[in-house]
Amino acid sequence: MSHVLQRSSASLPVAVGGDGCYLVDATGKRYLDASGGAAVSCLGHGHPRIVAAIQAQVASLAYAHTGFFTNEPMERLADLLIADAPAGLDKVYFVSGGSEASEAALKLARQYFVEIGEPQRRHFIARRQSYHGNTLGALAVGGNEWRRRQFAPLLIETHHIAPCYAYRDRRDDESEEAYGRRVADELEAKILELGPETVIGFIAEPVVGATAGALTAVPGYFKRIREICDRYGVLLILDEVMCGMGRTGTLHASEQEGVAPDIMMIAKGLGGGYQPIGAMLASAKVIAAIEAGSGAFQHGHTYLGHATACAAALAVQQTIREERLLDAVRARGQDLAQALDERFGNHAHIGDIRGRGLFMGLELVEDRATKRPFDPALKLHARIKAEAMARGLMCYPMGGTIDGRQGDHVLLAPPYIITPEEIGELADKLGAAVDAAFAGLPSATTSTRP
Repeated sequence: MSHVLQRSSASLPVAVGGDGCYLVDATGKRYLDASGGAAVSCLGHGHPRIVAAIQAQVASLAYAHTGFFTNEPMERLADLLIADAPAGLDKVYFVSGGSEASEAALKLARQYFVEIGEPQRRHFIARRQSYHGNTLGALAVGGNEWRRRQFAPLLIETHHIAPCYAYRDRRDDESEEAYGRRVADELEAKILELGPETVIGFIAEPVVGATAGALTAVPGYFKRIREICDRYGVLLILDEVMCGMGRTGTLHASEQEGVAPDIMMIAKGLGGGYQPIGAMLASAKVIAAIEAGSGAFQHGHTYLGHATACAAALAVQQTIREERLLDAVRARGQDLAQALDERFGNHAHIGDIRGRGLFMGLELVEDRATKRPFDPALKLHARIKAEAMARGLMCYPMGGTIDGRQGDHVLLAPPYIITPEEIGELADKLGAAVDAAFAGLPSATTSTRP
């Protein structure tokens, strides 16, 4: 019996190796990693350059506390990130993952307003069907109701507006632009309701990840959001933990929206899973207020700026740039979208195929015409995961897509090094897993192939 407290009581295979886009378990079975774990493994598994960078760093300096020292890989990684960051971002704060990055962003945003003499600002606004991490502050601003529900008494007060979810919420008589304006204007309404002088920031994922399945905004939505934030002096905080660092075909997902945030969080694709690392990037405006005031960000972690983690992330980021993997993401992203459309475009129970680059989602519906979701009690997402694993495929199905209870989707986020042949394997195995999951439902629902 294992003494590890796992995420659930399910029996799991033991991973013992990794090879490119595949993971290998203790029996020798190979799994195509079509989700990058949780959109983490952007360079796949066992990349020799990253392994060598980690080994070299450990041999020279594994760790030095940042209360006493800076370190070379941290400085080099920060320089590289800022050189390619959205306009205005100037400093990087390295942590161990996405939740820590979100906590740092919340605290920095609050401290910024204290430093400039506006301590009455206390409210954060975010969106329903979002996810910003599992620590209490990050959970509070997130809009994943299933994750929030039992911990609600412990969470700070936050406020949530509608997501930009055109597949479900755009009216038949609305253009995409009109719909985007309507839901973006919910932010202004909420700011006015709370009082503009009390709002700290608005937090959003440019492409919503696990909670809603690669949900993209309509054109113009984020530009309108940026305008509203600027009008009321509210900080725009963008969470690119899952969708950033090349996942959508540009280094930062916000590039495709034509906006730059005041604070940004990154993590999963930063280190590619080779070491635990995340980061918060802050604008020169925000940092200048701290430097002119108290002179110190009142926050910290033991493993802040961990030398080995930064060395691994530096090697990952250099590899992405030198091997032109953003070009690969765009090209293979087109291949993936085409493969999914060919396999699922006419499927009776696939309502929406969405996403950007190598960050794609399938929303499952019982009825395509009405977009009616399946009964949550069926746990369709869990059935698909089990059927996929049985076939040697890792994907990321989730439930609660629509409102935290109803709806199912499958998220795909394969490594940037995936080949066209592996994309074909992905589509074939996912199609077989989805068909098997439907066939196993009590109603014996079956798929419809094109």
